[in-house]
Amino acid sequence: MTEKQENILKSALRLFAQEGYAATSTSKVAKAAGVSEGLIFKHFRNKEGLLAAIMDEGKASVKAKMADVVMTSDPREIIRKMLELPFNIDSSEYEMWRLIYALKWQTDQYDSSWADPVRLVLTDAFTKLGYINPSAETELIFMLMDGAATAILLHEPENKAAILQSLKSKYQL
Repeated sequence: MTEKQENILKSALRLFAQEGYAATSTSKVAKAAGVSEGLIFKHFRNKEGLLAAIMDEGKASVKAKMADVVMTSDPREIIRKMLELPFNIDSSEYEMWRLIYALKWQTDQYDSSWADPVRLVLTDAFTKLGYINPSAETELIFMLMDGAATAILLHEPENKAAILQSLKSKYQL
């Protein structure tokens, strides 16, 4: 990928995350990236293509994070790693995650299929640990992750470490 293409993607990500996908025009992205709007169309065809390229990068990042969980065999470690995920989001990734969360509500572009293998592994972990309703525990973990990520992305809590420790203690980790 060329430096100009990377600059276009970074500018689009920032604008989509801050101003919303619908409110951001390709001309605004071009201006922020310091390129012509035609160059955006040349490389990404249209605004949807631009969003797709950004989301492809995001999916690759999510898959890498989830692979670590899926490849873990110890049930307690699986649960611990899942609980830690939103608390370990690097601040350099905040814009990407803000965009992913915003797209859940702004468009029909949100794809949750990344979670399917993780759901299976988590459910299996809760089953091995003897939980009464493993699938409900799995969904609870996803809800906790979603809420924690939202709180961290919007207003990083000062007591983030204490919150994570509280969650871990609830699952005896």
